Amino acid sequence: MSFSQKEKEMMLKLARDAILTTYEDKPVEIPKAKFLDEKRGIFVTLTKQGNLRGCIGFPVASYPLGEAIAQSAKSAAFSDPRFDEVTKEEMTDIKIEISVLTVPKELDPTTPEGMIKQIKVGEDGLILEYANRSGLLLPQVPVEWKWDAKEFLRQICIKAGVEEDAWTKGNLYKFQAEIFSE
Repeated sequence: MSFSQKEKEMMLKLARDAILTTYEDKPVEIPKAKFLDEKRGIFVTLTKQGNLRGCIGFPVASYPLGEAIAQSAKSAAFSDPRFDEVTKEEMTDIKIEISVLTVPKELDPTTPEGMIKQIKVGEDGLILEYANRSGLLLPQVPVEWKWDAKEFLRQICIKAGVEEDAWTKGNLYKFQAEIFSE
């Protein structure tokens, strides 16, 4: 998976347009491009002055990429339960980052030490499913917070709202992402 600079710019513009057209109560126009028709997992992250302002996406390929970007961008701006809605005035200060995900693959449930060795911090994102709960952390998160693999696993449990060793009992998946931003 590798997108050209032109394709990345097209996706970032689509994400921004999806948010801006919402203020005008207009539908966003998804550009015609073959790569935007492929179903892909996607996350759109919004930051303001380096601080998280919203992050929503689809961990699995549920929608064509263009539609998934538009929906995720709007949801990150208006529906992330951790934040107030992004105002139109804020949009000049908002930076958009897109993460296009690979298909998640379940880690081989060997010993806990063996599972830790399967995780490449800075390359892998994690999804944990346990006790009807789930959590996802993108590959860039442990790098930003300077976590090692053990802390990454502890944090995915916290994100899922389960006990900190649940990664040894639940279903743990890893994925990679192509990450680009404005």
